[in-house]
Amino acid sequence: MKLLSGAIAAVDHGGSLGRASALFPHAPQPFLDLSTGINPHSYPLFELPATALTRLPEAGQLRELAEIAAGAYGAPSAFHIVAGPGTQILLPRVASLLRPGKALVLAPTYAEHARAAAIAGHAVAEVSDFDALAEADLAVLVNPNNPDGRVIEKARLLDLAARLRAKGGLLVIDEAFMDVGPIEHSLAEDVGEGGIVVLRSFGKFFGLAGVRLGFALADQLTAERLDAQLGPWAVAGPALEYGIRALSDTKWQADMRQGLARDAGRLDALLGRFDVPVAGGTSLFRYLSFAEAPSLFSALGSSGVLVRHFAERPQVLRIGLPGDEADWQRLEGALAAWAARREDAPEEFGR
Repeated sequence: MKLLSGAIAAVDHGGSLGRASALFPHAPQPFLDLSTGINPHSYPLFELPATALTRLPEAGQLRELAEIAAGAYGAPSAFHIVAGPGTQILLPRVASLLRPGKALVLAPTYAEHARAAAIAGHAVAEVSDFDALAEADLAVLVNPNNPDGRVIEKARLLDLAARLRAKGGLLVIDEAFMDVGPIEHSLAEDVGEGGIVVLRSFGKFFGLAGVRLGFALADQLTAERLDAQLGPWAVAGPALEYGIRALSDTKWQADMRQGLARDAGRLDALLGRFDVPVAGGTSLFRYLSFAEAPSLFSALGSSGVLVRHFAERPQVLRIGLPGDEADWQRLEGALAAWAARREDAPEEFGR
C-alpha cells in the first residue's frame, strides 16, 4: 500500500503542447500529439443553433440528454444520470459523497482520482491488489484501466460493491474508455443497487475533449445529491447539442469502434516492426513497458512526435492513434530513425 502525501498538488498529464515545446525545443513543429488517448477521428462537427450560445441552457434539453445517455450507457433510467462539464469536475464531488475516511485507489492509474479524494478530505493510498479495496470506505478503480488497459471482471466488481455497501462505503468506477472496452464488464446497469458510482467520459471516444461533457451514473438519491451540487446550467449549450446528437448516433458509434480496432491493429504491427513490445491498452491507445522506453520517448519527441511518459515509471509509455495517413508516415519515420540509431550505437540502449 502506497500512502500519498501532498496528493492535492497539480498532476502532470498528456496533451500539453506547451510543455512538449519546452522539453523538445528543437523538434519540428507542429507536434504530432499521440499522448492523450483521445480519438483522432472526432464526431463530425456541425453548425450550432445561435441559441446554444446566446441563451442559458434549457432544462428540457438536459432531460433529453439524460434520457439519451441512459440508453447509450445502459443506465436504469434518466433519473440515474448526472451530466456535468466533464468527468474531471465530477471527481471531487463524487468523492465528497462520503464523510472523510479511508480512500483506496487501484494503481497505477489516472492520478486525478487520488487528488480528488484528497480534496474531499479522505486519507488516500494507492494499492496494487484488487482485493485490498475491500478495506476502503471509498474505493476507486478505472475499468478498462488507464494506462495499461487492464479489465476487472463484472462479477468481482459486484462482489466488492456489495461488501462496501454493507458498511456504508462507496465504489467508484471510472469507465472513461468503456466505449471501446468489453461492455459486458460495465456496472452501468447496476448503479440502482446503491453504493456504486460509474463515470463515463464523452470527449475521449467522440474525439471532442474540448466540449467538456461527462456523466455520473448512480442510484436516484445519489444522482439527486450530485445534481444539487452542480446546480443549474452546469452543462453548456454547445455541449448539450453535441451530446444529444452524438450519443444518439448509434451507426457512427458502431462504425467507429470497428475503425478504431483496425487502427489499433495497425499500430501494433508498426510497433512490432521496430521491436517495440505492446504490453496492453485499448483500441484508443497502446501501453508499452520495456527498458528502452526512455530512449524511445526522447527520440520520438525530438522528431516532433509526443507520446505519454510517466516520470515515476520511466520504463512505461502510452501511445495514441495517428489520425491520418500523413500522421502514420510521420510516426513510422520517427520509429525508423530511433531503430537505426539503436542499431548503430547498441551500447547506448543496453544492447
